[in-house]
Amino acid sequence: MAKITNDFYCDFVLNGKIVVERVHETANVLAFRHTRPFWPVHIVVIPKRHIASLTALMKEDDGLALELLDVVKLIADRVVKENGAARVLTNLGYYQESKHLHFHINSGEQSRPDGS
Repeated sequence: MAKITNDFYCDFVLNGKIVVERVHETANVLAFRHTRPFWPVHIVVIPKRHIASLTALMKEDDGLALELLDVVKLIADRVVKENGAARVLTNLGYYQESKHLHFHINSGEQSRPDGS
């Protein structure tokens, strides 16, 4: 039986069980269009190595954290140039549905949960 980890990114995205539209990729970071977007523009940026959340980053993760923020900055800048504005969001605790560090970069009005 498969282990359930509450880590959508390790369990499905990074192991190829779900195909995502890649926006940008480095050796250690992946940015892709959200599979169920809540905004007209909704991009997710993740480290390719499992890190549970922003608060789980350790001193030895400094290089990865800088690379991750460089990609967040690059994508956010692109979204602002194309749409006039962007938000950068990360969640913690019970707000964090997938227990893998990730940033949402979005623009536009948020959709309701029913997709309308």
